[in-house]
Amino acid sequence: MDMLTLFLRTLLTYFIVFIMLRLMGKREIGKLSVFDLVISIMIAEIAVFVIEDIKKPLIDGIIPMVTLVAIQIIIAYVSLKSLWLRRAIDGSPSIIIDHGKIQRDEMKRQRYNLSDLMLQLRQSHITNVDEVAFAILETTGKLTVVKKKDFYGGRADQQDLPKHPNLQWETSEELVEQQGEPLFRYEGLPLPLIMDGKVLDKNLEKIGRDRFWLKNQIQQKGAKDFKEIFFCTIDHRGRIFVDTL
Repeated sequence: MDMLTLFLRTLLTYFIVFIMLRLMGKREIGKLSVFDLVISIMIAEIAVFVIEDIKKPLIDGIIPMVTLVAIQIIIAYVSLKSLWLRRAIDGSPSIIIDHGKIQRDEMKRQRYNLSDLMLQLRQSHITNVDEVAFAILETTGKLTVVKKKDFYGGRADQQDLPKHPNLQWETSEELVEQQGEPLFRYEGLPLPLIMDGKVLDKNLEKIGRDRFWLKNQIQQKGAKDFKEIFFCTIDHRGRIFVDTL
């Protein structure tokens, strides 16, 4: 009888945990944030306690699991509206290699060593750091790599690019006149300017622009106010991407 009870409790617990994890959303296990990983581990531990002690009522395990999933869903929903909360829970990506230069200070802050870097570069089929324009350590621990030949348009590196006489590619931003039209150059990865209707003033400062300039840009894209914008970025060629709410 005990064996049958254990079998049925295990089967029922499996389906309960399966449903709970499905409710948490579709993320690969290797791409879980720290917050999601903690919730998943706690649910697994509760499930083990319920299975091990057949004298414990099943509801004693279901209630804590439902509570954890409810917390996860509520925080995930609120974080959709709050950039601050997303950063507080998941953190922010870290640039480990910037324009081919390894950022040692950032590696120290993340407690990320050269062995970790080389391992993850090899996983991206890269054996030479000199091939890398950017490497970003994501909040999941995955290293995203952008090769120089991809970022610099097939050329070996930044120095091979044709330079406008008034444009210094080593600087973060420039506004020059070319063939009568303004050409903006931000030398870096696409930079978010608006997220969830909120202007990222620090990123505007990086490119030497203000909200007045940004508003003119989004108005050209058909938006009247910042609150209408879900996501807005600028790439290294000055191209503005706008996605409205």
